[in-house]
Amino acid sequence: MALNQQQKLNQSQRLSPLQLQYIKLIELNSLELEDRIKHEMDENPALECDEPDHALEAENELDTNDDDYLSQNDIILGDYLSEDDIPDHHFNHSSNNNKQSFLEFNQSNETSLHESLLTQIKLLHLDQRKQTIAEYIIGNLDENGYLLRDLPSISDDLLFQQGIEATSLQMEDVLYEIQDLEPAGVGARDLAECLLLQLERRQSTPATVLATTILTHYFDEFSRKHYDKIIQKLGITSEELRDAIDEIISLHPKPGNALGNSMQAKMNSITPDFIVESFNGEVVVYLNNSNIPLLKVSRHFADMLQGYDTNKEGMTEKDIQALLFMKQKVDAAKWFIDAIKQRQNTLQRTMEAIVSLQYDFFLTEDETRLKPMILKDVAEKAGYDISTISRVSNSKYVQTNTGIYPLKFFFSEAMQTNEGEDISSREIKRILKESIEAEDPSTPLTDEQLTEILNKKGYLIARRTVAKYREQLGILVARLRKGL
Repeated sequence: MALNQQQKLNQSQRLSPLQLQYIKLIELNSLELEDRIKHEMDENPALECDEPDHALEAENELDTNDDDYLSQNDIILGDYLSEDDIPDHHFNHSSNNNKQSFLEFNQSNETSLHESLLTQIKLLHLDQRKQTIAEYIIGNLDENGYLLRDLPSISDDLLFQQGIEATSLQMEDVLYEIQDLEPAGVGARDLAECLLLQLERRQSTPATVLATTILTHYFDEFSRKHYDKIIQKLGITSEELRDAIDEIISLHPKPGNALGNSMQAKMNSITPDFIVESFNGEVVVYLNNSNIPLLKVSRHFADMLQGYDTNKEGMTEKDIQALLFMKQKVDAAKWFIDAIKQRQNTLQRTMEAIVSLQYDFFLTEDETRLKPMILKDVAEKAGYDISTISRVSNSKYVQTNTGIYPLKFFFSEAMQTNEGEDISSREIKRILKESIEAEDPSTPLTDEQLTEILNKKGYLIARRTVAKYREQLGILVARLRKGL
């Protein structure tokens, strides 16, 4: 049997350590970058903080390799997130013009839902068996406070993992103890049970009694807003139904969100990555670097490396290993510092491009002045690839004179009027929202009617596009918006 030897020429491109660092860093927001820097400093003894007075000196001392600077083709090689749906909301707050001011609500003292429930359940002084079952059930609650797993499945897990055998009735007995805890509605297995648990704690009135009846026996009709059927079956008046519905809609459908591990609590801790200020007809852009430390290669580490390097002849095997270790750490520190610099430069240029394209908005902060803008527009303006702009715009925020906006807020697709003029899709959404807010609740506008309204205003838009924008605004279909 003969062996064949063949030569094959392949051309491939691999990313350098600097390039890999850069690709990862531009995806991080300010808080994530701060954590990443702390982690890198813990892992690499050759990397340390630089005092502000020595920043320029450190920059001059650092040898950078221009060949390592990233090209756009290098960036494309990395995995990057695709463009997400553009959120159509922002977070308003009052602000002064101080460069160090930014919105940062500190929620560090908040207690999570699970921690709060575990603390409360201990105060009931249950026996050890029930205490273990309760802790296990609490561990299965989602962040909204719901128990979405069925009790038999949790009972099976308890048997295998804790060696505790409990029937469904015994599990339910412990669940009732949890449902008596705060916040009201926690431990519910569905929305109806959640609302009923909250109603049980309210003072008994005709409205709460009727609301309980509706949730218990006519929840499907209520959720579909078939109010006529409820009135007919219960023999009540429209006023009585309205009072009961007012009681129901005042309840909290997600009780767990009142505590620290909810999404809203997370959104209340936003540190902007960019600050854009307008004053006297001028717009200024800069990065929010208040929490980002200056970095340098450790002088002590570099001196030790140089000492080893000048005494190569008399080095032992142990010395060689130490030299290789220090060289690796110094190189990694240099790569990381260079990647940070490139990240900051990329973010600055990208934000400047966005401000240039949306200059009228940043000057006036009038949403009607926003222009259609997609990733490609910013990429061409900034001189980067679309993948880079996608990375930069992900999970980042910008503070203006009057509010904090997700960076993706400024992106929107273009629509056309019947005169061929390009307008932002955000303008369409604004008209949709205003039209729906002004509608008669008893006869809400359908998507077809909304399309006609927009067409009459000169906007060329299809019904399916109207439906998509309505859903992006979080507005229900006409049937579910119907009121009394």
